[in-house]
Amino acid sequence: MDFGTGDELTAVNAIDSRPILIVTGLVQEARIAAGPGMAVICSSSSPRQLRALLTVVDPASIRGVISFGVAGGLDPTLRTGDLVVATEVLAGDARWAAGISLSDGLISKLTSGRRRVVRGCLAGAEEVVMGQSCKAALHSETGAAAVDMESHIAAAYAAEAGLPFAALRVISDPAHRALPALARAAIKPNGKLDLATVLRGVARNPRTLHALVSTGIDFNRALRSLRGCRGFLLGSEGLLAADL
Repeated sequence: MDFGTGDELTAVNAIDSRPILIVTGLVQEARIAAGPGMAVICSSSSPRQLRALLTVVDPASIRGVISFGVAGGLDPTLRTGDLVVATEVLAGDARWAAGISLSDGLISKLTSGRRRVVRGCLAGAEEVVMGQSCKAALHSETGAAAVDMESHIAAAYAAEAGLPFAALRVISDPAHRALPALARAAIKPNGKLDLATVLRGVARNPRTLHALVSTGIDFNRALRSLRGCRGFLLGSEGLLAADL
């Protein structure tokens, strides 16, 4: 059996040691993803900032790209905490295939309690899709299971660089829930919540408090679900096979 030359083995080892680029939108998602074998970037919910961050990532320094975080539900059957493993990502007329190596056995491992795991399409958006009617229209137009603001940009980067791509997104706000405008306005450029903005908004309109609390509960439930997926980002049974 030919095991190759020493130089060839060194090259293979070098490729295997490269991290996987994890693309997130919020600092909470980035913290969950961070760890050995990961190079994590956070867009702070800004597509423009994400594109700028990706321009300084050398494709030769990574071995794959995974979009990882929460998403807005478009499929009305999905609930907060459910997982969407992307089969493809679309934005406008553009479509990108998402490679998935999840076996049915691994899907079973990811499924726990009331949480569902579905394979489906992700829609990319440049702005937060906040209203229930807007979500319904996007679902009708695209058939996508969920929407986020990072996956389409990460997919385009991976395709241009010739890198494998996958996406795992957890439903935070389901299709029937409209996000309060104050929740979007309160996100700082670093992805953290601006508490002062929240307090001022509630003082001006106390009726927004209930919607904010409901959104916060959904978000925390989604983050718990996302933490449960962290171990499947790497490894031979992960979203991207270990030998890519």
